[in-house]
Amino acid sequence: MKSIAQKVVAIALAFGAFVHAPAKAQNYPDRPIRVIVSIAAGSVTDVIMRMMDKELAPRLGQPMVIENRGGASGILAAQACKAAPADGYTLCVIYHSTLSYNPYLFNKLPYDADKDFALITRLFFLVEGLAVPASLGINSVADLKAQALAKPDAFNFGTLGAGSFPELFLKWTNNQWGTKIAAVPFRGGGPIAQALAAGDLQIGNMGLGNFLPLVQGGKVKLLAVMAPKRSSLVPDVPTFEEAGLGSYKARGWWGLAAPAGTPRPIIEKLNAEFTRLLRDPAFMARLEGQATLAAPTSPEEFVAFVQEDRKAAQELIKIANTPRTDYKPE
Repeated sequence: MKSIAQKVVAIALAFGAFVHAPAKAQNYPDRPIRVIVSIAAGSVTDVIMRMMDKELAPRLGQPMVIENRGGASGILAAQACKAAPADGYTLCVIYHSTLSYNPYLFNKLPYDADKDFALITRLFFLVEGLAVPASLGINSVADLKAQALAKPDAFNFGTLGAGSFPELFLKWTNNQWGTKIAAVPFRGGGPIAQALAAGDLQIGNMGLGNFLPLVQGGKVKLLAVMAPKRSSLVPDVPTFEEAGLGSYKARGWWGLAAPAGTPRPIIEKLNAEFTRLLRDPAFMARLEGQATLAAPTSPEEFVAFVQEDRKAAQELIKIANTPRTDYKPE
């Protein structure tokens, strides 16, 4: 039986833990926040997170230090996120592959999509563009399909690695068209766009913002945008539906998470700050300029969204005829 002194100590420790968490959150953050971004520097998501840092740092009182960990369908970044301390000083920018697609594509993932992360908010949806080098002289999706069928070994498609969202789109396309377009892995949309401009790659389908400067410079040709309606940034470019790709229903998104176990008051504080910014009309307009659509949620809404998105992922993976494989570190 515990002595009275032992009981007093136990109660004091419990009470200290109870009051410490709110106090810790109240003083949070008191040092820079590391943000692991699941894609290469220079890509649309990377650019947006740096935009957000400039807006949020004055409010938080601390900067966000961006750490890019691209490649492997977001697995490398997710693994680093899982391994980080759950103290609010590591945040993770995740996306559709991280939570919706990878669990259906890979065995032996180095993270558990359901248990290893505390979801904070969905950030935005991507407006994606299907693009080719302007030098190819291809002006429509129909032209691309015809040439890919006529020259089966002449076309490569930029992906973010095995099982990534772009690779699933490629497999779906090959399945629908009867083509044999090959996958070439990159670490982000920026490198894919540059490879297209240089003529080292023939096809890419990434966030539209990656391509816009190269489109304006006449280096890259956009064939279609993956969005419910035409983008005001490129109003002459048809939607997937208009271009004959309407049966492809997936949609890219990005969100913010932290390692599982991060104190709830910190999650709530971060949610409040990020959603406030994402609902600001001026910042929303800036996001539209990056070909993205602000889509903030509560933590609970984000969890529910991911559950629904996984159903769509499962259906796409089935259509793309993509079997589950063992994850092998790069």
